Amino acid sequence: MKHLMKKAILLVIAALLIGSLNAQEKKDWTPLFNGKNLKGLKVLNGTAGYKVENGEIIGTSKTGTPNTFLATEKNYGDFILEYEMKMEAGLNSGVQIRSNSFKDYKDGRVHGYQVECDDSERRWSGGIYDEARRGWLYPLEYNQPAKKAFKNGEWNKYRVEAIGNTIRTWINGQPVANLVDDLTAEGFIALQVHSIGNDTEKEGKTIRWKNIRIKTENLESARMPMPEDVQEVSYLTNTLTAKEKSNGWKLLWDGKTTKGWRGVKLENFPQRGWHIEDGTLVVEKADGAESGNGGDIVTDKMYKNFILEVDFNLTEGANSGIKYFVQGNLNKGGGSAIGCEFQILDDKKHPDAKKGVLGNRTLASLYDLIPANGTFYDPNHQQKRFNGIGSWNRARVEVQGNHVTHYLNGIKVVEYERNTQQWQALVNYSKYQQWENFGNFEEGHILLQDHGDKVQFRNIKINELD
Repeated sequence: MKHLMKKAILLVIAALLIGSLNAQEKKDWTPLFNGKNLKGLKVLNGTAGYKVENGEIIGTSKTGTPNTFLATEKNYGDFILEYEMKMEAGLNSGVQIRSNSFKDYKDGRVHGYQVECDDSERRWSGGIYDEARRGWLYPLEYNQPAKKAFKNGEWNKYRVEAIGNTIRTWINGQPVANLVDDLTAEGFIALQVHSIGNDTEKEGKTIRWKNIRIKTENLESARMPMPEDVQEVSYLTNTLTAKEKSNGWKLLWDGKTTKGWRGVKLENFPQRGWHIEDGTLVVEKADGAESGNGGDIVTDKMYKNFILEVDFNLTEGANSGIKYFVQGNLNKGGGSAIGCEFQILDDKKHPDAKKGVLGNRTLASLYDLIPANGTFYDPNHQQKRFNGIGSWNRARVEVQGNHVTHYLNGIKVVEYERNTQQWQALVNYSKYQQWENFGNFEEGHILLQDHGDKVQFRNIKINELD
């Protein structure tokens, strides 16, 4: 009898503790929408409509208007945000976080991080887009299993954790994006009705939101674990995250000195043609000649199997490149050193884009061999994800034995196998036919090209593979 009474008392105490914890949990959350009206929210930029029905905010698409945003009047820094949303087919939407609207930035245009809602074939819902600024930061090509998380035409529950320089997202409990970025630490939250241009078939379609709440205290203890296999993507300038370090990444350039680099035909770094400015490595504008000013620069070390990432910023009409498997002694004459090249080019203004075969000299192509395109992620669109002239873009080259892949801004654009008959046929039909064993070397230097045009580089890092 005493045993039963003791057990009953313990159950009562446990229930009280759980109730207390649940009460504290509810207390930590603040609703951003009261379920009745749009108090505390304001419409920015466009003229699409928002109304409240049955405890839901309903945004309605409208022709002839730019993107429209329903924004909180209050700004938020670190927080955990949860909401549910449902969108009709054919639309695109998202929720802005840490976003702003300043008169002196594009005349008040809303800009900042956006958590995507996407029912198209690419299925990038939960990815992170930088609205009216840098474009895609975390497309779901970085986390392809997460493409299945969003349920088209149904209610989906989002969770966003913006804590410090990390932004992480979940949809219906599945981890989606894992971003590290420190450009903006605070801003409003806003619900987007995306522009539909003059597409009358999409006019009147709706996006619905409900159960929108935010937590701004006791965040660390409330964090959800992010699985190790969800790729972290960092945009910190010339800095490695703790996870990158533990996974074997190293900076190829420290952001301050020329350590680890030299002229391709020199023992030291070039005395002219290159300089360091505000954490960027700059090849200077000259006369557009190939390696005719300061000359190409290469790593001191040679690399075999690796993942290489380089952020680059093109000026108008510029030409440059990132080369790998470079053998410094192959080309003993003028011009650039010889190696496989991730082409860096202003496709619209530089004449080289129209040369070669089928566009194999355009941006992100394997120069003069294989053209870059976007069909790897979307068979219906061949558009490359280029952020534009004067904006930062990310090149990524993965080498594992004979298998090589190029990525532009997180999207695969080239894939090939070296040391094959098909590879040799490509080489024999290219400008590289004269170079014996081109592209088949087991290892080589990594090179940044001087082509006489101003181009900036930063965040140069490598992960050597087994």
